[in-house]
Amino acid sequence: QVKMVESGGGSVQAGGSLRLTCAAFGYTGLDYCMAWFRQVPGKEREGVASIDGAGRWKYADSVLGRFTISKDGAALYLEMDSLKPEDTAVYYCAAHDRAGGYCTTLLSADFTDWGQGTQVTVSS
Repeated sequence: QVKMVESGGGSVQAGGSLRLTCAAFGYTGLDYCMAWFRQVPGKEREGVASIDGAGRWKYADSVLGRFTISKDGAALYLEMDSLKPEDTAVYYCAAHDRAGGYCTTLLSADFTDWGQGTQVTVSS
């Protein structure tokens, strides 16, 4: 089981940038899919980006070209640029080892390990 702790959230103006970090303890890169999700109160949790042990990534259309997911050892990152008010949400890191750790989907139901979340607020 992986323990995950997010940090780096905060408040920025539209057009600004933030970098989120997820410290993942017990993570084995070759065996896990890792991802970022976000959720607004009253709405469904949305997949943002994922990366597998081989470094293969996937992005939601809403963030493609603006966000970058990466990993370095036990740390997972989300670089967020050109932020928009609609990016405001609680952001979560998540992981699973299903299908050999390949990121076959970006669906929250497929992930088994979750961080506590970090708030990102983008003002207009």
